[in-house]
Amino acid sequence: MRGTPAGVIERYLHHLEGERGLARNSVLAYRRDLRRYCDHLSACGLPSLDAVGEAEVAGFAAVLRTGDDTHPPLAAASVARMLVAVRSLHRFAADEGDVPEDVSRPVRPPTPPRRLPKALSIDQVVAVLAAAAGAPPPGSPPPSGRPQPVEPAEAVRRLRATALLELLYGTGARISEAVGLDVDDLDLEAASVRLHGKGGRDRIVPLGRYAIAAVADYLRVGRPTLVAPRSGPAVFLSRRGNRLSRQSAWSVLRTAALAAGVEGVSPHVLRHSFATHLLDGGADVRVVQELLGHASVSTTQIYTLVTVDRLREVYAASHPRALGAALGSIGHHSRTWGPRTDRCVTGPCMTDP
Repeated sequence: MRGTPAGVIERYLHHLEGERGLARNSVLAYRRDLRRYCDHLSACGLPSLDAVGEAEVAGFAAVLRTGDDTHPPLAAASVARMLVAVRSLHRFAADEGDVPEDVSRPVRPPTPPRRLPKALSIDQVVAVLAAAAGAPPPGSPPPSGRPQPVEPAEAVRRLRATALLELLYGTGARISEAVGLDVDDLDLEAASVRLHGKGGRDRIVPLGRYAIAAVADYLRVGRPTLVAPRSGPAVFLSRRGNRLSRQSAWSVLRTAALAAGVEGVSPHVLRHSFATHLLDGGADVRVVQELLGHASVSTTQIYTLVTVDRLREVYAASHPRALGAALGSIGHHSRTWGPRTDRCVTGPCMTDP
């Protein structure tokens, strides 16, 4: 039936995929969230969206926050994500004429706390990349005796792992963008790669020399040993010759991070690290927006919070006028630094004229 929640949801998902061009994973996420909303409406005895009012939408939000017999309470970010899907569904239904008005508009999603994205230090990234290439963990004693030969299959895995991780960190690509690469997307002579982003938005990103060298070695030596009739143009291949899956690529990174002794690493953490290190190095936020493929600069600006926080730490630890404030010693007889000297002097707090 056209006006049933399930029927409208199916048409809305087709609209997202076919007309708006959302990525498959995004459509699947909408499907999961809206299935729970549909189950909620069914449990409330609401056979159509036309029977749903603002109170019912707000009630669903309340259930998400408090949980029920089959679902635990959700964090504010998860509630906000589900309500975005629900409000988009109702707006679509109103535009399509399934309901006379969008009753969900007054129901505002909760504002989740703004969390700083996790980023690795440069040393941690280097350790992970070295581990992918088979280097020993940091701090381990040098091997004694003659080096053992590497099995051909292991050598290929190392070439693939190094190329994949250098590309992820060197371009800020999403894991889906990396495993979706075809050989024609690479232009090593021009030092660039075409990434196929969310919503069908492509972008061309420069490749650094480390990524170029790693990818070139893999294409020359590693990939030919993995190619099978079903491989097609995929850059990164599994040992059976299929396009490498996101899960397998995740496993490559997890194995390298474990070998390097670095915790909390994921493909998205590498992406965060890429952005943070660029901004730390002085890159403009709009350039980083283009490199990451963000539709809005506001999404990219959260990374500036990381760099500002880091600047505060450096300032508090380094500036002579910040030391007293950082140590909570502002006032008379505080410990300050004498002008134009390297000695610490004790006396009344120095103030600007």
